[in-house]
Amino acid sequence: MLGAMNASIAIPREEFEARAERLRRHLQERSLSGAVLFDNYYVHYLTGFAFIPTERPVAFVMSAGGDKALFVPRLEVEHARSQTGFERVDHYREYPSHPHPLEVLAGTLRDMDITGHIGVDTDGYPWILGYRGPDLSAVTGSSVQRIAATIEDSMAIKSDRELALIRESARWGNLAHRLLQRYTAPGETETEVSRRATNEATLAMLDTLGPLYRAQSAFSDGAGAGYRGQIGRNGAIPHALANNIVFQEGDVLVTGASAPVWGYNSELERTMIIGRPTPEQRRMFDHMVALQDTAFEHLRPGNRACDVDQAVRAYYEQHDLMPYWKHHTGHAIGLRYHEGPFLDIGDETVLQPGMVFTVEPGLYAPDLGGFRHSDTVAITDDGIEMITYYPRDLESLTIPA
Repeated sequence: MLGAMNASIAIPREEFEARAERLRRHLQERSLSGAVLFDNYYVHYLTGFAFIPTERPVAFVMSAGGDKALFVPRLEVEHARSQTGFERVDHYREYPSHPHPLEVLAGTLRDMDITGHIGVDTDGYPWILGYRGPDLSAVTGSSVQRIAATIEDSMAIKSDRELALIRESARWGNLAHRLLQRYTAPGETETEVSRRATNEATLAMLDTLGPLYRAQSAFSDGAGAGYRGQIGRNGAIPHALANNIVFQEGDVLVTGASAPVWGYNSELERTMIIGRPTPEQRRMFDHMVALQDTAFEHLRPGNRACDVDQAVRAYYEQHDLMPYWKHHTGHAIGLRYHEGPFLDIGDETVLQPGMVFTVEPGLYAPDLGGFRHSDTVAITDDGIEMITYYPRDLESLTIPA
């Protein structure tokens, strides 16, 4: 537990330096003069600077020689410096303004001798939240090469410190889900139950961790659990939205729980039933658990991501369940709630120790609802570590009516 850990559970500065050094070596191997990365998760991963992306461009800049800078709007200067300790934080006044932020960025690149051939995630800041702007190649006169795959490959293998943060996330997601199940009853609404469980779990987490805790998330500031509208027949919509639905006896419920911890996430989802399960509900629940067990059996270092999904799909086909299939078996998770690789027949990535996945094959029957557990697991040298640990059996997940 945390009591035995260091005074801070954040990723140490040396780990950020090691990540940047891997990127620097990659730039030199590809004869690139430097890198410009706009994606907020890439910036966070390489520098520790967590921010909310808006129409105002933010970038991490590094030369092939290892010189680093952050490029931010004026309103983020102090924030960037305090989170990273970077000596160089260049800024522009505002967007839209004169000169355009990308023109100011071009000046930073010239000053750092990043010219000619540049590694990028995208050729210019993405057009989000109303932003419009020129390509980076146009304002610099340089050619750009996309290096996002290199960053993704690095992010896919979690360090010991990253794994510790994901485990801590799972602890508080577990508490939030236990409270969610405790407060769910016929006549209650998903909004009231979700809010109560989320608030109580977050307050308990803050009481325990105190100043050690930072969410560093644009989406949540603590532990949380809810239903996101996956109640009754709406559960057959995997990505439904919350609708303040009233719980009723006979409902099949699909849940979700997590807690961002220094930016890192876990995923816990369970299928619960209000009242005595019908034979068909029990049949679908049992198949859902068997599908997940099939995935667990094939999550081994050296196997490919597609091998896992292929084995799961074979179970669907063997038991005539393909009419209830809607998505792949799972995805990686870490700083982003969805990361690659993906447990999908189209992803041939070889599984390696340190990769962390959600395992969530589901069954979706329009006249009955959805059936999906999701657990977060880490690939180890000889198999998997189950990071989430909430009960999976139907008896434990049946809510009295």
